[in-house]
Amino acid sequence: MSIPNLTLNDTHTIPQLGFGVFQVAPEETAAVVLEAFAVGYRHIDTAQMYRNESGVGQALAQSGLAREDVYITTKLNNGFHRPEDARRSFDESLQRLGVDYVDLFLIHWPLPTRYDGDYVSTWNTLIEFQREGRARSIGVSNFQPAHLARLAAETSVIPAVNQIEVHPFFTNEAARRASLGQGTLVEAWSPIARGKVGEDATIQGIADRLGRTPAQVALRWHVQRGDIVFPKSTHSERMRENAAIFDFALEAAEMAAISDLDRGEPGRVGPNPDTFDWIPD
Repeated sequence: MSIPNLTLNDTHTIPQLGFGVFQVAPEETAAVVLEAFAVGYRHIDTAQMYRNESGVGQALAQSGLAREDVYITTKLNNGFHRPEDARRSFDESLQRLGVDYVDLFLIHWPLPTRYDGDYVSTWNTLIEFQREGRARSIGVSNFQPAHLARLAAETSVIPAVNQIEVHPFFTNEAARRASLGQGTLVEAWSPIARGKVGEDATIQGIADRLGRTPAQVALRWHVQRGDIVFPKSTHSERMRENAAIFDFALEAAEMAAISDLDRGEPGRVGPNPDTFDWIPD
């Protein structure tokens, strides 16, 4: 499998296609990630709140792969934004993953209605991790344009990535423009809208003409726009299908037709970052 690497604003590179483990049961994670490794994935996206970092670490240890050949992302739990909590939880993530560093560490949600709206001190704590070399790159997730502007105005480091909800029914253009405009790459979560792309006649029609699946067409739309994607599946056949997106291209009219499916705010499948304030037990 040949997956392109994109260059981040800190000069590190990131595979444009990865494998996500959101909602993979902790007891199943090691086996699922080992299967993803067997298919050829080398970029794994997890999070403290997924509660399956240990499974990712177990898979890495059992895989026989060199640490430097696997790109690992994890994210800060919403309950640990205060600097001391962030430091402790980051140490625990490294222990669960069984690594000395992660390739990318993210603030999972901005939580503007929590912590007196102070996600800036949290970001400054991530800057510490990067300076220590324990996080090669740092970024944010679900940050809106105003959140990004505040980090740029009040801190010394621009996020390497912003992981946001993006798919054909919610293109999230304002957040994409704000991210890309400051040199922050976009990672698209829920890139196939939790499977809803398979129900759309436009995407299905393009897939039929190309002899591809609707998911492959949607993922190809993402990569041609420059998004980083990490679809999730627990089935090896689907893992292979999701990776087979670099041997064909969409025409400009097809790209435009998919982009025109955007429904704006009603197209979201996840919560709005301006109001989302959930902290897990």
